[in-house]
Amino acid sequence: MPADSERPHLLSCDLAELERWLVAGGQQRYRARQILDWIYKKHVLDFAEMTNLSKQFRAWLTENAVVGSGTVARDSRAGDGTRKLLIAWPDGATTETVWIPAARRNTACISTQVGCPVGCRFCASGINGMQRNLTAGEIVEQAVLVSRMITAEDEDQRLSNIVVMGMGEPLANYHAMIKAVRIINASWGLEIGARKITVSTVGMPKQIRQLAREDLQLNLALSLHAADDELRRELVPWARGVPVADLVEACLRYFKETGREITLEYVLLDGVNMMPRHAEGLGRIAKKLRANVNLLRYNPVPGLPYKRPSSEAAYAFQQRLRDRGVNAHVRTSRGKDVDAACGQLRRAEQEG
Repeated sequence: MPADSERPHLLSCDLAELERWLVAGGQQRYRARQILDWIYKKHVLDFAEMTNLSKQFRAWLTENAVVGSGTVARDSRAGDGTRKLLIAWPDGATTETVWIPAARRNTACISTQVGCPVGCRFCASGINGMQRNLTAGEIVEQAVLVSRMITAEDEDQRLSNIVVMGMGEPLANYHAMIKAVRIINASWGLEIGARKITVSTVGMPKQIRQLAREDLQLNLALSLHAADDELRRELVPWARGVPVADLVEACLRYFKETGREITLEYVLLDGVNMMPRHAEGLGRIAKKLRANVNLLRYNPVPGLPYKRPSSEAAYAFQQRLRDRGVNAHVRTSRGKDVDAACGQLRRAEQEG
């Protein structure tokens, strides 16, 4: 039974694990589905409110297990409706979670690590390095918190999409991440379809190939940011040992084994990676992978030298890609007025 503290964390376990734990504790197996129904369908995290369970059993659960361990230390709402949560864990660590509402869907952007080991030169998440991995339960808990917020505001709305694209490198915390994804996807869990779950990576070829064998129809997004090895090594320190050609090969394998198209994420840095030759290189990779390209105008981070390009420059870069037959889109920045870029809210809290 997974334990995030002295007591088992129920959001870290799947149905079979919960059943085994209950039986080992002298409880009835069928209670597992009742508990999970309260947590994931009714959004109840307090055992005392699980009213179809006996008082004696609820007392036993309270004594022997926990459902959630994080607290919302800060909740910021942007003018566009985006909400950014700073989650504090019992050990003092903090991570970020974002709720992005749209006309027909609600997306949770969730983190997998406290800080980030990748250290992209333009990103706030990795400025202070990585503190630790999140557990599967802590990853799931972020999605549950957003799901509860959504239904609290409108009981007819629900969490529809997940992007594992917050703080940290998901594939560097592979086993906890994939377990969390399976819990989020499960019929007894949050029941979010695999095709509505996106895992974003800066690029770990071995783990990308492993993900292709998980029998999950997940969307894969590759944070590329530069199409040539020299510039990518400058922007993404982890890329020093991972040539772009190796990433492309791994992504091709993922596409062939899953049938799911790859998305290339490309942060536009004014004067850095937006020359015509950069568009040409990115276009070649996108065509080879049959990938869509998301272009994201940089959200400036205080203390870092990179600048946000103008909308005109961003759309000119997009047009160069489209002229090469690439499906490219300039994505609208969400939550810019609440430090929505990865790591910014956490950094502001630490320095405040």
